[in-house]
Amino acid sequence: MRLVCISDTHSMHRQIDVPEGDILIHSGDCLGVGTLEELEDLDNWFAEQPHAHKILIAGNHDWCFQDEPQDARALVRHAHYLQDTGLELAGLKFWGSPWTPLFFNWAFNLDRGPAMAERWSRIPHDTDVLITHGPPAGILDTVPAGTGFQSVGCDDLADTVESLNLRLHIFGHIHEGFGQQQIGQCLYVNASTCTGAFKPLNPPIVIDL
Repeated sequence: MRLVCISDTHSMHRQIDVPEGDILIHSGDCLGVGTLEELEDLDNWFAEQPHAHKILIAGNHDWCFQDEPQDARALVRHAHYLQDTGLELAGLKFWGSPWTPLFFNWAFNLDRGPAMAERWSRIPHDTDVLITHGPPAGILDTVPAGTGFQSVGCDDLADTVESLNLRLHIFGHIHEGFGQQQIGQCLYVNASTCTGAFKPLNPPIVIDL
């Protein structure tokens, strides 16, 4: 099963050279300013891709999913949209969630602590592939800060994924964290397409499960 992972395309999806695979996964910030018009274009683009299945979650820029949820979901006709929900494809159990810790009051933001932990507590223990918009704390989550770097991922998410038996955790949000990291049996993938300068230069990450 070949998974093609992208994230944080910010409505620049048509500038991406997407390799073939079985499932195309977008882990949020798919839109620029978060309008329904942008989402309609994204869905048309999904329809053009050859992958048998596409999975989409929202991110903090994807306002229409928060503010106009019924209209937004109705526009997603060519992908499986997950929001604290899951599905099974080809024997793999997926779960998707858009939430990130509060930062300048963007979409799908929650306070760190009990509010975030409650969302992560919904993840089924038999999940194979977790798709979140943001990273867990300490994993592909650093941003420049002063003369060094600062970890900005979610501590509650980190605690939760440690208790699961995931095979793959896909996220984005922190553009500077693009890459992969294997920890135990789980491969962590920051699939941010845009760089820290918001240029869609990072290639899709292809994973064979």
